[in-house]
Amino acid sequence: MSRTVRIGGRAGALLAAGIWLLAACTLLSGCTYSQQIAASADPDPSGYHGGTSVPEPYRLPDKTLTDTSGRPYNLMSSPSKPVLLLFFGYSNCPDVCNTVLADVAAALSRMDAPDRDQVQMVFVTTDPARDTPKVIGAYLGRFNPAFVGLTGDLGTIKAVAGRVGVDIQGMKKLPGGGYEVGHSAQVIGFDRQRRGVVFWTPETPIADLKYDFGLLLDRSR
Repeated sequence: MSRTVRIGGRAGALLAAGIWLLAACTLLSGCTYSQQIAASADPDPSGYHGGTSVPEPYRLPDKTLTDTSGRPYNLMSSPSKPVLLLFFGYSNCPDVCNTVLADVAAALSRMDAPDRDQVQMVFVTTDPARDTPKVIGAYLGRFNPAFVGLTGDLGTIKAVAGRVGVDIQGMKKLPGGGYEVGHSAQVIGFDRQRRGVVFWTPETPIADLKYDFGLLLDRSR
């Protein structure tokens, strides 16, 4: 069952980064929140409408994974667009991951084409045992074919996730068969210098995502 942890203001939410929004994504029963930080009404100091700015930005690690074409994809050198959006999830998660990806796709679709083309969404699987490049490609194609999908060995994926405040619990077998994969569910926004300066929680309004993506892009030109 989901429970909500309330931490006063955005400062409290930032102190809890890395342990909040743990999504228990279950093969049989779906993907649900096991922890969730309630949204704060406090304005973000950096001007984001739906996102929370990170006072000490994350540094995107110089790690290489595999894209949906089977080619190596280095997180530092391969992205060519000014803004990078990073999300960890997996294809057998039928609600939280799907909702996040659909909302990001919707927000991008509302941006002017020249701006939209300067934002790259990157999805990293938390379930490489099942998420082959072909599976990830088909999954992301349901949302936006321009999304980049990555896989690799679980150790490397966990190392990358840990560097950007994402918690991956790994596989947990279920009594009735199948397994769940617990993972944080935030989208992290990186600027041109590949600094993670803002994050968005699931259920952030699409209009706020659109505004924030544009703001991050303006600051990354």
